[in-house]
Amino acid sequence: MLTKGDDYPLHQTSEPVAFAGTDRNFYDRYFFNGYSPDGSVFFAAAMGFYPQLGIIDASFCVVADGVQHNLRASRRSAGERLDLTVGPIAIQIDAPLERVTLRIAAGNGPLAGELTFTGRHFPIEEPRFIRRNGTRLFMDYTRMTQNGRWSGWLSVDGERAEVGAGWTGTRDRSWGIRPVGASEPQPPPEGNFNQFFWLWTPCNFEDRSLFFHSNDDGAGTPWNRRAVIVADGGTERHFDAATFAVDWQAGSRRIARMTADLGSGRALTLEPSGPVFAMSGLGYTHPAWGHGLDHGAELAVAHDSLSEAERAWGNPLAMHIQALVTAELTDGDSRHRGIGVLEQLFVGPHAPTGLSGLMDPVR
Repeated sequence: MLTKGDDYPLHQTSEPVAFAGTDRNFYDRYFFNGYSPDGSVFFAAAMGFYPQLGIIDASFCVVADGVQHNLRASRRSAGERLDLTVGPIAIQIDAPLERVTLRIAAGNGPLAGELTFTGRHFPIEEPRFIRRNGTRLFMDYTRMTQNGRWSGWLSVDGERAEVGAGWTGTRDRSWGIRPVGASEPQPPPEGNFNQFFWLWTPCNFEDRSLFFHSNDDGAGTPWNRRAVIVADGGTERHFDAATFAVDWQAGSRRIARMTADLGSGRALTLEPSGPVFAMSGLGYTHPAWGHGLDHGAELAVAHDSLSEAERAWGNPLAMHIQALVTAELTDGDSRHRGIGVLEQLFVGPHAPTGLSGLMDPVR
């Protein structure tokens, strides 16, 4: 039951905003990505609130000319939940669940911009993510996902690009419980998780959007999976029995090709076609800029970059990625070509696809 209130960082539990509660690892997060029609430019942004830790952090990244530029910022929140500014990065809710503007002020490294996201459809509420590690709650969160079109501009090293016709992407809002901030001093007696299999594939087609994701255990049994097709401004069609298969890039844990059978005559094929984006740019698995960490100051801002070679398989900062992909959707009697991302994080075994060990590559 999504409402306009769910576009504001006021959640207290992993339920919609109408319900309240608290947890040390509670978070409330925005995520965005976008890409040019030809896939030559890819950008992503995030902002996370950690009310029990007293921290807000944000990041903005652009991949252009083979280089991923990362801008990161973190500040202490003093409990304020409606100040959507972290140093040079700001979010404005123009119309809840419909339109959001992202602003990056110049003067903190090479990145700047003003980008407005307009949704193509009402957000998709994904199934509730609940995962326990023994008796301890590891994950419990809700996420809404929405494809949209981008307008505005962005600048890298003073070179400005107009963002308009054909620029699409995805945003999500998630809130609930995940491991955030400093590591807990006493892990569960069973130890921390050593297996996590995650696929996420939001795709933009001319008149419709597709979302497929899967969280699987080591045997390949999904503990959270969903496929959805939604027409622009239209009705959602859910496919709860979807299956998938992958071909691996040799010597890695990266996908060379993925197919999904959604059922009812619907099928999806994804093939990498553009830059690989390292999610560490947004703080995921980053040793120094992980989500919710206190940087010892009221405000901390930093910038760095990753070359194409540094985003290759083998760098710990590039194990969790989003790969730009071409997408082909068979939807009943019609075929559609589009563009999207294939997010990948694979730790530990996954029997159906041949993964073994902790991070052993596929040979």
